[in-house]
Amino acid sequence: MDYTRALCARVSAVPPSGIRKFFDIVAEMRDVISLGVGEPDFTTPWRYSDAAIYSLRQGHTHYTSNRGLKELCALVSEYESRFGVRYDPRSEVLVTVGASEGIDLALRALIEPGDEVLVPDPSYVSYMPCVTFAGGKCVPVPTYAANGFILTSEILKKYITPRTKALILPYPNNPTGGIMKYEDMAEMAGALAGTDIIVIADEIYAELNYTGVRHASFASVPNMRERTVTLNGFSKAFAMTGWRMGYACAPKPILDVMLKIHQYTIMCAPTAGQHAALEALKSGLESGFADVKRMVKEYDRRRRVIVDGLRKAGLPTHEPLGAFYAFPCIKGMGLSSEEFCLKLLEQQRVACVPGTAFGESGEGFVRCSYASSMENITEAVRRIAEFVRQNG
Repeated sequence: MDYTRALCARVSAVPPSGIRKFFDIVAEMRDVISLGVGEPDFTTPWRYSDAAIYSLRQGHTHYTSNRGLKELCALVSEYESRFGVRYDPRSEVLVTVGASEGIDLALRALIEPGDEVLVPDPSYVSYMPCVTFAGGKCVPVPTYAANGFILTSEILKKYITPRTKALILPYPNNPTGGIMKYEDMAEMAGALAGTDIIVIADEIYAELNYTGVRHASFASVPNMRERTVTLNGFSKAFAMTGWRMGYACAPKPILDVMLKIHQYTIMCAPTAGQHAALEALKSGLESGFADVKRMVKEYDRRRRVIVDGLRKAGLPTHEPLGAFYAFPCIKGMGLSSEEFCLKLLEQQRVACVPGTAFGESGEGFVRCSYASSMENITEAVRRIAEFVRQNG
């Protein structure tokens, strides 16, 4: 059997995830402190889980509507209004299997073969492959530590062509921790004026913002709602990664096409998970999101410790103002990002992720997650400092 003829060449050519490749090595080692995990170390608050268990006991084990539970869509609309924009829960909200499904749906709904999609570099590992899977051409747009890895309108304009169909805007950003302020978004909107470019705003880290100013949705910028697909979910801020619960919000003409793909491929998001998400939003709106604030406060405490420790170790580190990642510069070590991570793992049993897993602009950096215990972070930073001393 000639599998090269049977398999889709476009998909086969996409390399495996740089994160997975690295952690296959980690899995074979003992006594490793991992700063590589991109998920909360907190357990899902019990009342969310209890709501799911109760739903099972009540016999809610069947499909929901394709769009999702009506009550959940309504609360998603109310929740998004906190970020400056409201959506019609009957026609502009779709409950998805994590925000990851939303990325796939948005791209497949928008992209024709050969269309170009602009993606800030470095960014989350799934964007570029998903563009390729949809038949599009991914165009990485470099960002820089000097301005907090923010995609600027000046840089963006240089990469817009007649083939540009969409822009993925992932802020707060994984892996850099960079954020976009409202005024940054307004400038970006100016760069998009006069085009038909659709913005896919991945705002999964919206709650993880350490500036003291609430995140503003890109769709809240004047004239941007009509061209923005907003993606969010429950994995990061609500400590619900394993539940795989997300949602997409968009103007009805776009969401109708996304819903059509969702209908044929997924049917609906898991029913028990939807009940857990419903409780997360319901209790959150009633309590002022006390659970979320408690976790964010702890992330902020860890953030200060890891950034200070990396800087004292001799690794320049810009201040991450969102998400739960530090992105120190290791260029002064004379090692590539992958070499640094492999040697650090071998010599000090600390696992970080090479910046190149997130794009070419990530070379010279590594991602360190502070979604880990303070004990682990403190010891990991000590080991990193020792590694720098011995190898610098």
